[in-house]
Amino acid sequence: MTLNKIFMAMLLSGFLMYSQSELEHILKVYPSWTTNFDKKSIELDELIGGGPPKDGIPAIINPKFTTIEEAENWLAEKEPVIAVNINGSSKAYPLQILMFHEIVNDRIGRTPVLVSFCPLCYSGIVFNRTLNGMSVNFGVSGLLRNSDLVMYDQLTESFWQQFTGEAIVGDMLGTKLEVISSQIVSFKDFSSNYPDGLILSKDTGFERPYGVNPYVNYDNVESTPFLFSGNVDERLPQNEKVIGIKNGNLAKAYPYSITMEQKIINDTFNGNEIVIFHVPGTLSSLDKKSIENSKDVGATGVFERNLDGIQLNFKYVNNKIIDTNTESKWSITGKCINGKLKSKQLKKVNHGDYFSFAWLAFRPKSEIYSK
Repeated sequence: MTLNKIFMAMLLSGFLMYSQSELEHILKVYPSWTTNFDKKSIELDELIGGGPPKDGIPAIINPKFTTIEEAENWLAEKEPVIAVNINGSSKAYPLQILMFHEIVNDRIGRTPVLVSFCPLCYSGIVFNRTLNGMSVNFGVSGLLRNSDLVMYDQLTESFWQQFTGEAIVGDMLGTKLEVISSQIVSFKDFSSNYPDGLILSKDTGFERPYGVNPYVNYDNVESTPFLFSGNVDERLPQNEKVIGIKNGNLAKAYPYSITMEQKIINDTFNGNEIVIFHVPGTLSSLDKKSIENSKDVGATGVFERNLDGIQLNFKYVNNKIIDTNTESKWSITGKCINGKLKSKQLKKVNHGDYFSFAWLAFRPKSEIYSK
């Protein structure tokens, strides 16, 4: 998809770009901003107006939820959701809703969570939204950096980079949000793994065409990023998706072109034995105009292979994830669902699915997995 076509798609969706002078006006003159622009770790001209102004893409503040059974009336089995499980409490946030809100301020059990999704980077990341001991709501600034969503907190109106969870402008400068483990999986996989889970309701208080993708064909390896002016890493096509993992200063990316073919990768990262799952059954949210008619891009998971002192190895046989040690069957969420190890849970490794241009813009020293 060409940049002009993407622009036109966003134009028709009401996503208009700002000029640099308008951006300067927003940052320094627009009366609703109380951000302390004297504190910053970036140059302000790295921030680009993505179209809508502050809160033009409305974050969800008081989310409502529905049961799995009720959601079956409007959510297709293979549609993608961000699945979060904290201490046995599980919730799913459909990308068809997040596409139009990008941020959901919620609470799972006692944990205040910030569920975020930047469609331009395909980055779905969940954070703990506790700041200075308080639960703080976040909103959409209307700004982008490296094509990635810039969030703001409603306590200090500091700007936060969604991709890193770090405050980059304002009084919270340098503060990092805690990442909470999550996965993009199908509604069906969420339902079968978390039968008592809740689904974010379409009753958001806003009229939006949920289920429609305004970025048609953006999930195409031949597409180019929208509003990205950073350095282009030639190691991968810019819009190829990767499974990204990070620990301290170490980062590694697993290209979808490999993981979709191999489905299971037993690997080592930062001295730990890990396994990468990538199994079919989950649709893209950025392919066809109707998400439920989009291509199958699969769901991913990353886990430690050491379980109770035993190092497991995994394979994919007859559309099933199997460990070679006991021939037990496992789910995409890392839970054993049949066999000798039934009900055992692999330890999750925080990971995400991203367009490679975004991962490499923020993790330029990342290793890239090859066959």
